[in-house]
Amino acid sequence: MRPKPAEDADVELTIVMPCLNEARTIGICIRKALDCLNRNNIRGEIVIGDNGSTDGSQEIAKGLGARVVPVPVRGYGAALMGAIQAARGRYIIMGDSDDSYDWSNIMPFVEKLRDGYDLVMGNRFKGEIKPGAMPWLNRYLGNPVLTGIGRLFFRAPAGDFHCGLRGFSKAAVERMDLRTTGMEFASEMVVKACLFGMKITEVPTTLAPDGRGRPPHLRRWQDGWRHLRFMLLYSPRWLFLYPGILLMIVGALACLWLLPGPRKIAGVTFDVHTLLYAAMAVLLGFQAVVFAVFTKVYTIAEGLMPPDSRLEKMFNIIKLETGLAVGIALMVCGIAGSGYAFISWQQTSFGPLEPSVTLRAIIPSLLALVLGCQTVFASFFLSVLGLKRK
Repeated sequence: MRPKPAEDADVELTIVMPCLNEARTIGICIRKALDCLNRNNIRGEIVIGDNGSTDGSQEIAKGLGARVVPVPVRGYGAALMGAIQAARGRYIIMGDSDDSYDWSNIMPFVEKLRDGYDLVMGNRFKGEIKPGAMPWLNRYLGNPVLTGIGRLFFRAPAGDFHCGLRGFSKAAVERMDLRTTGMEFASEMVVKACLFGMKITEVPTTLAPDGRGRPPHLRRWQDGWRHLRFMLLYSPRWLFLYPGILLMIVGALACLWLLPGPRKIAGVTFDVHTLLYAAMAVLLGFQAVVFAVFTKVYTIAEGLMPPDSRLEKMFNIIKLETGLAVGIALMVCGIAGSGYAFISWQQTSFGPLEPSVTLRAIIPSLLALVLGCQTVFASFFLSVLGLKRK
């Protein structure tokens, strides 16, 4: 059974599958998908993104009426992007070609897409995970943890962040401008849909043991790290901003607490050594906050993230001159404190000093001096980044 004849303008749905040596199962998947298309009178097509199969998968797919798109760049994401770019349908449903997903029951995805949703996620935990379909570690640790992080970082309304069966409109995926070529492609799609404010929903789906009869291409720890790394890189708030603010607050409070003199808690004395570490915490925190702003500006300028109105408002208020004024003021405070410490040293005829006393002036002075310099440099660098943004 072949797809109904369809010209470009008439195709409603394109089914895309990545393929790398799936001869045992790709025919089964295509037949199930074709049956669903014909049973529901959907004008559609099937496109296979082939990653260089050597087992005859291409011939099987072509024999069943699917279009095969050769994708020379290896990777799950690369194979899918190649197929998606070749898709002619208004809507697209993607899924693996290893017979682990139920291609005969994709109408819930189609109905949600017709209702106007940009991204329709499958949820295996709300549907069914058949015995042996998902390793214990993935089911109870990897997927829940990564899904939880994704929901926290991006407020994603998805309970199964890495379900491979999902649908989306062609317009939405073009707007996402997906770039990753590996397994993190699945995360990128959800993250960008959230960042661009797209309409997302999910439907229950079933996961069965794959029928490929060989080890999967998935590498559990390496691919898990790639998913986590991607989410961190796309969330400068959680990677830089929040840890930086926390470090600055804790460090500043510790500095204020220790400036008057040594403190003792439960027989433990905290003195200038702790004050130095507290000052370094403020400095590191400031650097992290600045990196958060740098990252945000850069990713927006490169089209990796959508424009942020809050950032635009901040730049309208805080300009280069503002940063320079604040930086110079901090530097003046640092120089003044250093001058005070020098005068104190002079009064002892440049002899030995009491560290516990002198360092209470020197450490805050150096902190102010370094923060001032960094503020000036950061202001100039942000202005350079802003040239392209403007």
